[in-house]
Amino acid sequence: QVELVESGGGSAQSGGSLTLSCAAPGLTYSLYCMAWFRQIPGKERERVARIDLIGRATHADSVKGRFVVSRDNAKNTLYLQMNSLKPEDTAIYYCAADRFCDNSYNYWGQGTQVTVSS
Repeated sequence: QVELVESGGGSAQSGGSLTLSCAAPGLTYSLYCMAWFRQIPGKERERVARIDLIGRATHADSVKGRFVVSRDNAKNTLYLQMNSLKPEDTAIYYCAADRFCDNSYNYWGQGTQVTVSS
């Protein structure tokens, strides 16, 4: 049973920073493209960032220049460094694993709440 486990969520003030981690101990991690998504209740899920097998990253326009996705294959861990946080970044953040790098995600974490106050 593959499990993705997010951590690092919590509360921050506007302008602050948080770093999310996603551990995947049961996954052959290096074979998967990885991504971070977020969802605000009542709104559609948004892909925040994606990173491929060799570390090439893309970020949504809404977070570009503020968030950075990275991965450490030796530690089977995905990261999302979030800087200059805004109240509109408040959401549940999920990591996801994509075996064929075709944006069909095979495994999802349980989510971690991020709350940004003004």
